[in-house]
Amino acid sequence: MAEKIYLASPHMSDEGFEMEYIKEAFATNWIAPLGPNVNGFEQEFASKVGAKFAAAVNTGTAAIHLALRAVGVGEGDIVFCPSLTFSATVNPIIYEKAIPVFIDSDEETWNICPIALEEAFQKYPQVKAVIVVHLYGLSADMDKIMAICNRHGVTVIEDAAESLGTLYKGRQTGTFGEYGVFSFNGNKIITTSGGGMLVSDNQAKIEKVRFWSTQSRDSARHYQHSELGFNYRMSNISAGIGRGQLKVLDQRVAKKKYIFEYYKRELQQLPGIQFMPINDWNDPNYWLSCITLVGSIKPLDIMAALEEENIESRPLWKPMHQQPFFEWCDYIGGTVSEKLFKSGVCLPSDTKMTDADLKRICQIIKGL
Repeated sequence: MAEKIYLASPHMSDEGFEMEYIKEAFATNWIAPLGPNVNGFEQEFASKVGAKFAAAVNTGTAAIHLALRAVGVGEGDIVFCPSLTFSATVNPIIYEKAIPVFIDSDEETWNICPIALEEAFQKYPQVKAVIVVHLYGLSADMDKIMAICNRHGVTVIEDAAESLGTLYKGRQTGTFGEYGVFSFNGNKIITTSGGGMLVSDNQAKIEKVRFWSTQSRDSARHYQHSELGFNYRMSNISAGIGRGQLKVLDQRVAKKKYIFEYYKRELQQLPGIQFMPINDWNDPNYWLSCITLVGSIKPLDIMAALEEENIESRPLWKPMHQQPFFEWCDYIGGTVSEKLFKSGVCLPSDTKMTDADLKRICQIIKGL
């Protein structure tokens, strides 16, 4: 069988930047959680995205959870979030015994629909927070969304787990709302093997998040805890990997864009294929190259044909309002998210792919 092509897998730098930080951690015995790499990664990451402060944690999910706590979300509170997303966006709402209300996407961005969002505010004026997701590296229309949320006086949390390096009108996603969340899971554009980052311009809130994420240990000689804490902090080793990966982020974005443009050049003339929307105000990181299909060829046909050749692909996210666990939650909007799920495919977008790999994938799709 031919060598496997992954959807998106970890890609360490050719220069070995990551190993420099890891070796230093070993040489200085900074193996345990916290240490110079954690502080360095937070500072360098905040500078890269244009935020003032950052807190490194062990997952993007943990970052969302802590952001919700920083907002003050609690039992019975309403939180808006898009339906078309991964469950990690929504699960932390349940951790706090709050109530998610799902919002439909729009076709222009594949992200939360401003019209449906305004409708949700009319139905739930008591909403506590809004989570905005930048799906597949495509930015949501933040000017419209922030105008709506500011008018209603509600805090915005940006789930930028998939959009590190994406620009909206020249500004990094994750820096428009009060809080921005990033993920360094193994399939993301840069990885720490597992990890996340919460950014904000609110220093007091970031310091509080760091406190919560280290078991809420009070400043005392003995172990004292006045608040509920979490074991959410990033390790010094993982942060070292992140510091090295951050140096090649621009290279990864460039390769992701190259992959998308290769697919578009080779496949856009095929009947029934449409590519994910790229807007004039959106400079995406192209984390995954996604298409939708209309006609006789279905997503499963493409995925099955690629799988037979040891090539990984995926459907688009199944909307949260269609998930068995969340079927009790309200949903605002139309059928855009459902249509995207039924018609969409995430094509292999691994930054280690060669032109020969891309040609092989395109030939298989053309063969259908």
